[in-house]
Amino acid sequence: MTMQPWFPAAKLGIFLHYGIYAVDGVPESWSFYWGEVTHERYMKQLDGFTASRYDPRAWADLFARSGARYAVLTARHHDGVALWDTAQGDLSVVRRSPAGRDLVAGYVDALRERGLKVGLYYSHSDWNHPDYASVRHPDIERWPPSHPGGNDANPYSHAAHGEEDPAAWDRFLAYRDAQVGELVERFRPDLLWFDGEWERTEQQWRIAELARLILSENPDTVLNARMLSHGDYATPEQGVPLEAPDGPWELCLTVNDSWGFQHHDDHHKSVRQLVRYFTETIGMGGNLLLGVGPREDGTITDAQIERLEGLGTWIGRHSDAVYGTVAGLPAGHHYGPSTLSADRRTLYLMCFDVPRESVAVRGLRNRVTRVTVLGTGTELDHRVIGGLDAVPGVTWIDAPGEADLDPYATVLAVELDGELDLYRGAGRD
Repeated sequence: MTMQPWFPAAKLGIFLHYGIYAVDGVPESWSFYWGEVTHERYMKQLDGFTASRYDPRAWADLFARSGARYAVLTARHHDGVALWDTAQGDLSVVRRSPAGRDLVAGYVDALRERGLKVGLYYSHSDWNHPDYASVRHPDIERWPPSHPGGNDANPYSHAAHGEEDPAAWDRFLAYRDAQVGELVERFRPDLLWFDGEWERTEQQWRIAELARLILSENPDTVLNARMLSHGDYATPEQGVPLEAPDGPWELCLTVNDSWGFQHHDDHHKSVRQLVRYFTETIGMGGNLLLGVGPREDGTITDAQIERLEGLGTWIGRHSDAVYGTVAGLPAGHHYGPSTLSADRRTLYLMCFDVPRESVAVRGLRNRVTRVTVLGTGTELDHRVIGGLDAVPGVTWIDAPGEADLDPYATVLAVELDGELDLYRGAGRD
């Protein structure tokens, strides 16, 4: 399908890992898979999951203040616990926890009230389903031991040698299809964010059939790369790539070190660091999907709220350099990220450090008509020094004064006499 235009235009999304794992503050699903806690103790968290202060409108308001245009909620993680009222068994917070209600419905309604696009996360793998560990990945012995799926002895992932059960696997896929069908039919998400794809092959997952099921109900659904050959965009995780993936992409990144809420994780990235991650990502043409973990009662911590609001304040001051832009200059033309207006006639240069004397842009064939500081409008002098024949000189822009500096990243708007025209050669011999 053709990528929906809202997605590359969105720039920022919020990734919500919300589930029973927030009760004890243990890693979502992985904590029992790795044996950090017993399976019994992990599942006991159902009894403490209240969602007593769950307020999806407050979430949506916060996301809007952060500058986000979409969000993604973990409707069902690898632990198999559904946040909606699924008809496929009783393993849901609706039927098995004090929360006692559908948490996806309120989230969907609140986002749509604020004009935000709705994303739902769903894990292909389900380490609690009795029919899940019934086949094996054909390459399991060749996976590196450090890979989460490489633990051949783990009873939650794969059948033991000689104990595969194709009929049970068929039952699991029927359950999976029914749950995904519920999400698509009831909530019509704009985006489905799949995960856990590494545990099986595309053929074992029957990805083509799953994609048809989704798109036949809602052909405009955006699918992430963990739908394998049927994904619409790449999903690098926890680190800005050095080279942009081909096509649309999204960096998923936590505000602290954890996806879900963990009581003792106070290793929060600063607002300045988040601005840097964000601008580096959009400067390479991607979106940032920023992960926060609500407490079990549904509230988001003050530290995470502060970061989201701080990022949103910076975006609000520099929205022209964010929305309606595409990837900016390749590395080497400017020492920092940049974006380019959709008409390709204005460059936005991000400056993380205080510029000393001047800011340089290399390889511009265009004549620069004006340079201003975004947010204050102050105009800066500029000149071109050097150049010979087809090789352009360097455009030098006077450094902005202290009053024009942004505490996180100063942005210079460089207006050009036409569409961006860059020299990419090695210079004259």
